Amino acid sequence: MFDAPGPRFRRRVFWISVASGLVLLGLVALGLRQFAAGGQLEPVRWRPYLTWPVWRYLLGGLWSTVVAACATGVLAMAGGLLLALRPNRFTRGYAEVMRTVPVLLLVYVMLFVLPSFGVNLPLFWKLVVPLALSHAASYAVIFRAGVSAVDPGQREAGLSLGMPDGVVTRFVVLPQAVRHMMPLLVTQAVSLLKDTSLGYVVSYTELLFNGRVLANYNGLLIQTFIVVAFVYLVVNLALSRLAHRLEAARARTAR
Repeated sequence: MFDAPGPRFRRRVFWISVASGLVLLGLVALGLRQFAAGGQLEPVRWRPYLTWPVWRYLLGGLWSTVVAACATGVLAMAGGLLLALRPNRFTRGYAEVMRTVPVLLLVYVMLFVLPSFGVNLPLFWKLVVPLALSHAASYAVIFRAGVSAVDPGQREAGLSLGMPDGVVTRFVVLPQAVRHMMPLLVTQAVSLLKDTSLGYVVSYTELLFNGRVLANYNGLLIQTFIVVAFVYLVVNLALSRLAHRLEAARARTAR
């Protein structure tokens, strides 16, 4: 769809990248200087994070985060697939609305509004259900794009053999669409994993909630949240790397 970038554009991108990197390094250096001036880099403040009990507590929160993300992903993908395969005014309207409504607002509805009508779910589902309702809209867009990327001749070939349309969709179109969608599905999982941090609103003991409890206990607010951010960074970078590998594998297969 676009021409390959020329030498002038590549040089411009290179120098912009260099300038951006220098600015970022300057900000990091300034932050470290401020931390050092405030005594935040003292070894005694970081020593608790070299102990197993602290990491066991944080990893317990990470496990709860992964469980909530997996449950949300299963429900959201099922809902997204249903929305993608049943295109009508309702499903399109649902996808458009849910993609614009903040997830936090849905969590507040689940936490404060529904209990007044007698619907009071456990803490786990007060987090998972709003996230699934929101991310189902994003998965619907991904599924529609994946199905559209499949050669229409594949469906026509299945129908010409006398296969019902539903069978063609399940056994011919979707398996090919999944190969196109897999990198996007993994990338969406990164966004989903980050959204589980809203669990602190419903007091679900995910990673960020455990970090806040730990910071209140030991008084090391900055150190605790830097460590928590590092854990999120490692997990999300691993997922992003997986998405890049899947995209590269798909590109090699397409050749």
